[in-house]
Amino acid sequence: MTKRLVLLAVAALATVSIASAQSVSETAQHSNQQHASTPKPSDKALLMLSLDELHWVVLPENKDMQFAPITGDHTKGGPYTQMRRVRGGTDHGSHTHSVEITDVVISGLWYAGPDMASARNFGPGSVIVIPANVVHVSGCRPGSDCVFYHTGKGKFDFKPVRHPLLDKKSGD
Repeated sequence: MTKRLVLLAVAALATVSIASAQSVSETAQHSNQQHASTPKPSDKALLMLSLDELHWVVLPENKDMQFAPITGDHTKGGPYTQMRRVRGGTDHGSHTHSVEITDVVISGLWYAGPDMASARNFGPGSVIVIPANVVHVSGCRPGSDCVFYHTGKGKFDFKPVRHPLLDKKSGD
C-alpha cells in the first residue's frame, strides 16, 4: 500500500511538472548540445515520452552525468525538468547548487547527504529535495546505473566545495 502511494505521488509530481512547464526542450544529438524549444507555451499539446525516446547528452556542468531535457532549459534559468542518468560507482564529492533541486529516483541506488558519513541510500520511488546553497554529497552506488527525474527552479550549476579540514596545515 505504501509503495503504491509513493509511486502515485511520483506520477503526480511528474504530471504536474510537465503540465506547468513553459516549453519542451529537444537536444541535438551532436556534441554541440544545441537546444531548441517546442512547443511554444501557448500550445496545448500533450507531452508523452518513453525512456527509449529520450535524447541523452553529457551534462556540461558535471561530465559524470547525462541528461535528457523534458521542459525548460537548465542553462537559461527558470524552471526545468529532466531525466538524469549516472553511471554506477560515480561519486560527487561535497558540492552545492545555486537553486533548489528535486530528484525522484527511478532506478538504481542513489545516495545523498550532508557528508559521506551520514549519506543515505535512496532506491526507486524516493524523493530528495536539496535547498539552494546547501553543501551535500551525492552519487550512484556500484551495481547499476541510476536514473532519476530531476527538477530545478533556475539555472543549474555544480559548485564543488573543498572540505575545511583538507585546507588545514599540520599542527593547526
